[in-house]
Amino acid sequence: MPEIVLSHVTKRWNRFFGVDDLSLHIPDNAFVTLLGPSGCGKTTTLRMIAGLESPTSGKITIGGQTVFDSAAGIDIPANKRRVGFLFQNYALWPNMTVHQNIAFGLQNIKEELPVVDVDAQRAAGLVRALSRPADVKELVLDCHDKKGKLDEAKARIRLIDTFEISMSSAKELLKLGLHSAADPGAVAAGPLAAARAAVEAARQRHAAAGESLNEAFEVTTSAGPATAVRKLSAEEIDLRVRRVSRIVKIGPFMDRYPSELSGGQQQRVAIARTLAPGPGVLFMDEPLSNLDAKLRLEMRSELQRLHVNTGSTFVYVTHDQMEAMTLATRICLMDNGVLQQYDPPLDVYNRPNNLFVADFVGNPSINFVNGRGSQAASGAVELDVFGGAKAVFTPTQPVDLAAWFAAEAAADAAAAEAEQARLAVKGAVEKENKESNFRYRVARADATEEVEEAEPTDADFVLGIRPEALEIRPSGALPAEIYASMPTGMETTVKVTVGGLVLTGVIFGPAVYQIGQKVKVDIDGSGVLLFSRRNGRLIAQGSLAFAAA
Repeated sequence: MPEIVLSHVTKRWNRFFGVDDLSLHIPDNAFVTLLGPSGCGKTTTLRMIAGLESPTSGKITIGGQTVFDSAAGIDIPANKRRVGFLFQNYALWPNMTVHQNIAFGLQNIKEELPVVDVDAQRAAGLVRALSRPADVKELVLDCHDKKGKLDEAKARIRLIDTFEISMSSAKELLKLGLHSAADPGAVAAGPLAAARAAVEAARQRHAAAGESLNEAFEVTTSAGPATAVRKLSAEEIDLRVRRVSRIVKIGPFMDRYPSELSGGQQQRVAIARTLAPGPGVLFMDEPLSNLDAKLRLEMRSELQRLHVNTGSTFVYVTHDQMEAMTLATRICLMDNGVLQQYDPPLDVYNRPNNLFVADFVGNPSINFVNGRGSQAASGAVELDVFGGAKAVFTPTQPVDLAAWFAAEAAADAAAAEAEQARLAVKGAVEKENKESNFRYRVARADATEEVEEAEPTDADFVLGIRPEALEIRPSGALPAEIYASMPTGMETTVKVTVGGLVLTGVIFGPAVYQIGQKVKVDIDGSGVLLFSRRNGRLIAQGSLAFAAA
């Protein structure tokens, strides 16, 4: 399957930059989610890769082929990029059956395709089925209704799915009457011999012409696979429709209309229609947003299975961080048109690049706590937090704060210089929606309290504490009070006040707390995050220790 590479892709409307200098590498068979708040540029990015939107500048390649290059004047249209697109709106034809909806796009394909011996392919399908006459009989007998009458529609579907044959072949099998014969093998012997003879005759015919047939009955010559500009035959279309219907489990609904299907079934039809042309890349723009919560959860697992079964590269747009975390092999998190982080889900969760990423990913949300201090000779950072409590942050990996701040200042200066150089080029425009430091929220018990914040210095920090790091225990170092308690059975979400701040924690297992109850808490583990308050970027991950209360 093709890899996708974006190089310095920008999309702007006048002075508004929807996507700003985005470079991205999406490997073969990846499942990448474009994540971020509304208006961050994720759908625009998806549309530019698919060819539905033309970038202002940059370069895009799919499978090694350049599909857009502003410098070279290349912009291949969407219908030539061999990609599939699944929209939020399923857009099924209401006057067409499921089969017709899936087959509709296949009927309009006319391009260079492998030359297939359809008659030999069909005969081979019959050989597969007739070689197992007892199985055919048992399968058809299982398709009788309560009154003992054969449900032919159900039987045809079972034959199609079991032996991977077309509808016409399934009808032919039923006409042979193997299910009503005392000895189905004897009934199948003649048709089986004829089908085998047809396959062999086809192979000999192609051999005489210097050709051969591969396992898919595609014609191969000494120069390689034979191709021709043609349309798909009715047999090929039906086989493709039946194949994708098996993948998404909608085989029994082929003769129904969209209005006769549930939301989840309609979604599966839309996916099958997108998969039918065999795209190497499948784009999905919030395809589950119209489904209820329970069905969304079910469809997530189906999409994971679909990704493995098809081997395609999936690019998925969502603003739901839970969907991104559970589905993706890599998350591309954007804000204001700028890439914030591109990493595997657990890396984004455990080591977010900045305060915005830390706040956006995680449910319940991360706790932010302001602190002020300096680095000791040991390498630990001594902090004043929670209105006077003394804490020591010990980084997991050694970090020199002075060197870190110097490197960040140099990087910022280089970025500012590069921006000035860009603006000096004729035709360049200044960005209207400029980046600014993320305004993170420190939860306070007195929500109405106004706090005047001075300009932060290199001595000002922000601690990021995930809810699972909060532990309530009698030996805890920090005195606290229960602010709220929300048990769900498997776990309890607890809010506690510490030094006038509200911290959210997740306590696993059954736990009951009373509002106002006095407790003691600890911050456990080595996953506490230390950010610079000046620029909002991650400095280090580590552990936090307090002097006992």
